[in-house]
Amino acid sequence: MSANNLSKEVENRLNHFLADVVDPKDMAKALRQANYLLTLSVIRERDTLGKINLENFFYWINEMAEVLDPYFEAE
Repeated sequence: MSANNLSKEVENRLNHFLADVVDPKDMAKALRQANYLLTLSVIRERDTLGKINLENFFYWINEMAEVLDPYFEAE
């Protein structure tokens, strides 16, 4: 995937969501939990999600979580 610049409208909506609706750390935690559950589901039943490119899906969920609340950041 390529990185595109966000429109001001999308940027404003994301800022509002992360500032007023949900705490970024809580959102990162929820993304990590969802990713974990999806991973377990795929391990248990390989055909659970069909032919979706799961590797990219898991990667981008983790990347978003890291942007919101770095967990694997080198100190």
